[in-house]
This record gives sequence, C-alpha cells and structure tokens, in this order.
Amino acid sequence: MIPEAREVHLSRKDRKVLEACCRSPVTLQRDLKRARIVLLAADGRSTRSIAKEVGVQPRIVSLWRHRYADHGLEGLQDKPRPGKQPIYTKTTDKRILKLLDKPPPQGFARWTGPLLAEALGDVDVQYVWRFLRSHKIDLVARKSWCESNDPNFTAKAADVVGLYVAPPAKAIVLCVDEKPSIQALERAQGYLKLPNGRALTGQSHDYKRHGTTTLFAALEVATGKIIATHSKRRRRVEFLDFMNSVTAAFPNRKLHVILDNLNTHKKNEDWLKAHPNVQFHFTPTSASWLNQVEVWFSILQGQSLSGTSFTSLKQLQEHIDAYVNAYNDRAEPFVWIKKKVRQRRFKGRRITQL
Repeated sequence: MIPEAREVHLSRKDRKVLEACCRSPVTLQRDLKRARIVLLAADGRSTRSIAKEVGVQPRIVSLWRHRYADHGLEGLQDKPRPGKQPIYTKTTDKRILKLLDKPPPQGFARWTGPLLAEALGDVDVQYVWRFLRSHKIDLVARKSWCESNDPNFTAKAADVVGLYVAPPAKAIVLCVDEKPSIQALERAQGYLKLPNGRALTGQSHDYKRHGTTTLFAALEVATGKIIATHSKRRRRVEFLDFMNSVTAAFPNRKLHVILDNLNTHKKNEDWLKAHPNVQFHFTPTSASWLNQVEVWFSILQGQSLSGTSFTSLKQLQEHIDAYVNAYNDRAEPFVWIKKKVRQRRFKGRRITQL
C-alpha cells in the first residue's frame, strides 16, 4: 500500500539547485532521479504518474517525497549505514604495539608477522602485516647508533671541527689513522653468462689467504692528498715510525695531527717533546667518525679493494700504492656540503638497553 502523497513546496533556491542537478552531465543517476521526483511532485503530479515517467516503483517516489518534505535537500542524501562490525579494533592495534615493545620469544632475534599473530592468539597474520605496513613499521630494517660518553665531547669536537673550518695560519692539518688487517685474498673471478644472454661479473666463494697488511695513512686536510705506508703490525713502534715519515714530509712546518683514542696514539709525550712542531688533537670517545681519514678509508675500500683478487701480499701492497698515487693526482679536499644539521629522533619509541 502506497502512503498518502505528501505535498511538496519548493523554494526558489531549492528549485535552482535541483534544476541544475538535472542539467549537469556529471550528476549520478540516483541523484538525477531524486531531483526529478521532487520537481515533478512540486508541480502537483501524482505519485503513480511520477513513478511511470521516472521509471521507478511508486514506493520510491513516496519515499523521496516524504524525505524532502521532512528534511529538505539534506533528506535527498543517503543516510549512513552501519555496515558490518569490524573484527579488529583500536584495542587490537594497541595490543600489537605493546607486544612489539617486549622482547621476542626465546631463541628468536626479532619479531615477525607470524610470531606476533601466534603470540596474540586471536589475530590473523594478514591483519598483522596490514597494520605494520599502515604504520610503516619494518621488522627487518635495523638502525645503528653510537653514543659518546665523553664528558668533554663538546670541547674536543669543537677543537677538531675548528681545525677543519679555520686551520691555524702557516700550519698543516693532518688526519692520521690505520686500516688494519687488509687481507690479500685470491679468488677466482670472471664473467657469468645467463641463459637470457645477460652477462654478470662475479667471483668464487672459495679463496686462498696470502697474509695481511696494515695501512697507515695521513690525509692532508687542505689538499686532500694521502701519505700512506704499509706495516705488518700496528703497535706504538709502527705508529711512531709512520709519524717520523710524516714529519719528514713537512720539514720545519707546524703540524696539527687529528687522531682517535687508540691506546698507541696516546702516552707519546717523549716523542712529542722531541718534535715540538707537532701537536696531537684527539676526537671524542666513540667519535672517530670526526676523523676525515675514515672517509678516505671508505673510498679506498669501495674503489680499490672490494671485488679484487691478489696472489701475494706484495701484489696487494703494490695495488694500494698505485691507487694512492692515482688518487693524489686528482685529490681534492673534503667539503662540508650539508647546510643544516638536525638530530633525527626516534618518534614515539623508547630505546631500552637489554
């Protein structure tokens, strides 16, 4: 049974809105039909005639006549529908986060999706993965950090950085350190051709050891050039022998030498008394990254040592010497290019020491 037809009275403003809706080519069909029903009802048409013209059931016409009469244009919008209740709620999300703050099960290095689902008991592993992705939580990625406990960190760091930024006049600033135990490994190397025609360079997992060498290096901050020598060991004797060769390379010059806190670098007062033109500057504890020669060691590893093969220790040493000579031919000083430095914090996470 069709309810009694409601009278529809349109204001000028509502009529303009509904007529514009009917003319617009982007209006949805459902909205177009509702607008036509109300306009025809306002013209005094009966419910059955409107239903026949618009192509809907009479009860649909009656519904939208009543909705507009009671609520105006807002009544022509769909009411929110409750839908299916979600299986997992914010409480589930809090349980996952709380579990991540706890150590993983005994014997495991880290949490995984299946381990989390198993520990929760009533949460599907697929939801666990979706939650982790939505919060950008990567269970595999790891970040490392180093905190210096040096009480004089600020003073030592300012001293070293000051030598980089504003070196003393008529003085040489050098960064000195060692790269110990560089192995002379002999590996089979060559090209591997894949079935699709692509060729890759590679090397064998098997290797032969031919000894190790320790590389002592001094980087001149002003020019970027390297002074390097090889040694079998890295004792205080070898360090002071290298420093003797460095001072000989800069006769009658004031030398400011930046070093890390290795024990062989310290307690050399007798040698310093014999070389009054040399002054040692030490980086803060656990902050050897302030020494620019560490940057050069990384370049040496990437450009000269990685993926190479040596049949003897002598060949390794000659290879490194050739690289040092080539590097010095095009050496440039390191330049600080970052304009603004920020400390990146772990947002919303606390770091606990287990």
